[in-house]
Amino acid sequence: MNEPGGTIAVAAFPGLPEHKPPPLTLYVHLPWCARKCPYCDFNSHRAPREIPEKEYADALLTDAESAVPQVWGRRMEAVYFGGGTPSLFSPEVLDSLLSRLRALFPFAPDAEVTMEANPGASDLARFPDFRAAGINRLSLGAQSFRDDALAKLGRVHDGKQARAAAERAAEIFPNFNIDLMLALPGDGIREALDDLQVALSFAPPHLSLYQLTLEPGTPFFRAPPEGLPDADATADICDAAARAAERSGRRRYEVSAYALPGMECRHNMNYWLFGDYLGLGAGAHGKITMRGEIQREARTRHPAEYMRLARAGGAVRERKTSRGREAVFELMLNAMRLTDGIPTALALERAGTTAGMESALREGEERGLIARDAFRIRPTERGLRFLNDLLELFLPGGCQKTKDRGQLTGERRAVDRKAESS
Repeated sequence: MNEPGGTIAVAAFPGLPEHKPPPLTLYVHLPWCARKCPYCDFNSHRAPREIPEKEYADALLTDAESAVPQVWGRRMEAVYFGGGTPSLFSPEVLDSLLSRLRALFPFAPDAEVTMEANPGASDLARFPDFRAAGINRLSLGAQSFRDDALAKLGRVHDGKQARAAAERAAEIFPNFNIDLMLALPGDGIREALDDLQVALSFAPPHLSLYQLTLEPGTPFFRAPPEGLPDADATADICDAAARAAERSGRRRYEVSAYALPGMECRHNMNYWLFGDYLGLGAGAHGKITMRGEIQREARTRHPAEYMRLARAGGAVRERKTSRGREAVFELMLNAMRLTDGIPTALALERAGTTAGMESALREGEERGLIARDAFRIRPTERGLRFLNDLLELFLPGGCQKTKDRGQLTGERRAVDRKAESS
C-alpha cells in the first residue's frame, strides 16, 4: 500500500531475512604496517619490532566465537584479510587462523580468500606458503612502479620491488589484483598510462585504479604535496586510464575496479550489493541482517585495546540498527558505485523499504545521474563521475541538505575500504 509521501511499505519484509538472508562474507583486519603512509586514513599502526601475531590471532578467534550466534548456520562466501599489511603476518599463523575460522563458520567450497600485501613489506619467498595456507587471491598495493612517484607517496618500496612482487604474484596466484594510484604529484596522462602498462604486463585478472585523495587527519591533508593535478587534469588522467584498462579486456564493474570476466572480487561485490559481512579485528566494521533489521557493528580501533577487550568478550564498541531512509541511503551508497547498479527487486529486498527512494530516483534521472527501468537501477557515466552529487540525493533529510556533504564524506569513509578493498 502507498503511505503518505509515496513510501511503499513492504509488509512481507520483516519475515524475509529470517528465511533468505543476504550472502555473507568475512572481513579480518590485521592493523600493522611497516610504516604509516602520509595519505592513509585507514586504521593502521606502525608495526612494533615484533608483531604480537599469535596473541592477535587468538583475540580474533575469541571475537569470532562470540559472533557465531549472529550468523549461525550461514556460510562464508568469501574471506578478506585487509589492513594494515596482512602479509607482515607469518604464513603459519594465517594457516592456523584460517583453519580455526573454518571450524567456526562453514566456508563455501570455492570460497575466495584474499590477502592484501605490499611490496617492500613482504618476503616474496613466502608467497608460496601463503598460497598453501589457503590464500587464493592476492591484492598487491603497488600504487606505482616509478621510484619518483613512490618516494612522493612515502611508500617503503621502490619500483624494482613493485615489479618483483607483481611478477611473483603472477607466478603463485591464479587470481590477483594490482592497486595503482592515479593523478599523483607532477603526473599527467603519460605517467599514469606508463604505470598502467607495466601493471598490465603481469596480466593481472583484476586492477584497482583510484586517485590520490587528501583525507582529513592525514599528513597530506595538513601539508599537501606539491604538483597535484587540478580537477580537470585529474579527470583527464582518470578517463585515459579507464579507457586503457577496458581496452585490455578488463571491464570496469565498479568506480575504481576493473576485472576480466568472472574475476570480480567476491567480497567486494557482496559489499556493494548490500550483502552481509562479519568484521573481525581492530576497527573492523560489520553488517548483519537479523530478524528483518540491518544491524551494524564497529570493533574498538586500537590493537592493544582490541586484544584486551576481545579476550573479555567485549570488542564491539558501537552497535546501531539501520531503518527506513537511513537503510536506503546506505544501500545506494554502496550499489551506485557499481557500473551495473543493482536489480530493483534486490534493492527492495536488501533495504526493506523504498522510503524516500522514488523522489530521489526521479531527481537523479532528471539530472542525468541515474538510469533505471522496471528491473534495474544504475548510475550513468555522469553519475559515476559525480558520485557525491548522486549520493546526496538519498541522504536522510532530503537532497536539499547540501550542508550534509560532510556527513556523506564521513559515511563513505566509514563503509568504504579503498573499497574494503580490491
